[in-house]
Amino acid sequence: MKIGVSGKGGVGKTTVAAMVAGELVRRGYRVTAIDADPNPTLAVGLGIPGAGVTPLVDMADEIEARVGGAGVIRLNPRVDDLVDRIAVGRDGLQLIVAGGVSRGGAGCACPQGILLRRILEHVVLGLEEAVIIDLEAGLEHLGRRTAEAADALLVVVDPTSASVETTRRIVRLAADIGLRRVALVANRIVDPVDLAFITERLPDMELLGAIPYSPAVLAAERDGRPIIDIDGPVADAIGLLVDHLTAGARQEVRS
Repeated sequence: MKIGVSGKGGVGKTTVAAMVAGELVRRGYRVTAIDADPNPTLAVGLGIPGAGVTPLVDMADEIEARVGGAGVIRLNPRVDDLVDRIAVGRDGLQLIVAGGVSRGGAGCACPQGILLRRILEHVVLGLEEAVIIDLEAGLEHLGRRTAEAADALLVVVDPTSASVETTRRIVRLAADIGLRRVALVANRIVDPVDLAFITERLPDMELLGAIPYSPAVLAAERDGRPIIDIDGPVADAIGLLVDHLTAGARQEVRS
């Protein structure tokens, strides 16, 4: 099960990715969280010390040796030994930080992007394993096809016009690369008016979950504290969201 998490910058994308990862670990899944945002902050939300993390993008010599550079690109590089070297974690959860992927070319034909996609293909081995990919905010990850390896793309949206418009663009680009499942996660919902604002403007999209506004989450993010152990209404909403995700994954395996 590979889940990409996308959305406009500032809507709580990384928060949702971290809390979904934590909930999956509590349910007995082995989880690999991949921070593919050029401004990587997922380690903080997961409570993993960032000092021991080596971003994939900083391994220039390794990337060139495995993928190649200008002129010659290997599309199927070996990554099994690399995952063990760059992943850090604890208690059934490991984190890989991709870092800022190069913009030197359209599509997926950059060495960093190829290596990241191969890692995504490699790390899931069975039903009780999961990958959560905290994608770059906005649209760039769809242009590079980083999200193509995901089984589902969650688009986090808050009740603002800018977030809704970015979501529409993400959905259009996701269709272009053939993503099978794209679903909304409504975030920072204060009252039914907020949720209606989103669903009325995105009527054709699957709504996978609605997460209430939480002062506790805001305080943790402000103080740089882990958010995966926060309980209360937000944790309950994340639990329902994960129910839908895991039910969908099991249905796919049966079919």
